Amino acid sequence: MDGVTITELINNNKLTNLTPGIDTEVIFVKNAEVNRPALQLTGFFAHFDNERVQIMGNVECAYLETLERAQKVAIYDKLLSYKLPAMVYAAGRKPDEDMLAYCEHYGVPCLTSDRSTTEIMAEIIRWLKAELAPCISIHGVLVDVFGEGVLIMGESGIGKSEAALELIKRGHRLVSDDVVEIRKISDVTLIGSAPDITKHFIELRGIGIIDVKALFGVESVKDTQQIDMVIKLEDWNKEEAYDRIGLEDNYTEFLGNKVVCHVLPIRPGRNLAVICEAASVNHRQKKMGYNAAEELYRRVQANINKGKM
Repeated sequence: MDGVTITELINNNKLTNLTPGIDTEVIFVKNAEVNRPALQLTGFFAHFDNERVQIMGNVECAYLETLERAQKVAIYDKLLSYKLPAMVYAAGRKPDEDMLAYCEHYGVPCLTSDRSTTEIMAEIIRWLKAELAPCISIHGVLVDVFGEGVLIMGESGIGKSEAALELIKRGHRLVSDDVVEIRKISDVTLIGSAPDITKHFIELRGIGIIDVKALFGVESVKDTQQIDMVIKLEDWNKEEAYDRIGLEDNYTEFLGNKVVCHVLPIRPGRNLAVICEAASVNHRQKKMGYNAAEELYRRVQANINKGKM
């Protein structure tokens, strides 16, 4: 991926472009971090990361106001010669005519926002991290169940979409069916979404494609969801020793991040939707500090110590 264009940055962060003559479709941001060029305004350019969007806040603008025009022009010339992706003035600040002239000369878009410096920095970083995050596509179904992102995986035809449809009927929300795009936002966070072409659609063998949003309403779908757990569906194998206690969690890995994984054997008569709901609530309980398996173990140990077993 080449990055995101400055046009996308402007549109998604509600910025105003003061240099409309510059083609923002051909300028890309490839770094998810931003920089406040306070040191660079004093002439210190060692370790300067010119691939970052530069944010001008009250401090930077107040410092420039103390300088003579000749000093400012020299600073602008050197700073903008680094071919920055964009200059963003925050807190309602506006660039002076010399800054705009040098931005035009070097082809650096100059943008403004009325939001505070910390607010616009946080928003741009959050958006860039999501857009520039490493991404993979996997075969599965992602559903929001009681606020927990449940990724249902398994072989084609095993019943993933049918389980998702039953969950939707029970009030939960579909994120993606068949293909799930997974983005690594941080070392502990994976976000799943649907490709634009299949968003809100479910494929049911024997019926075809159904539009979940049209059939069940907007409350039945969701664009993105953090992936909290994985449920792998597989045909029941009587030779396999499936986990019946749950004292230890098993994990699967995406993009270097580990996610709790439960293997669910399929047999006729098992209600997959109810099992997914129970797994989601149980996972939430564990995150809140309560583990039913550990509580059972504690009770058994207590009875053994009392001589009742």
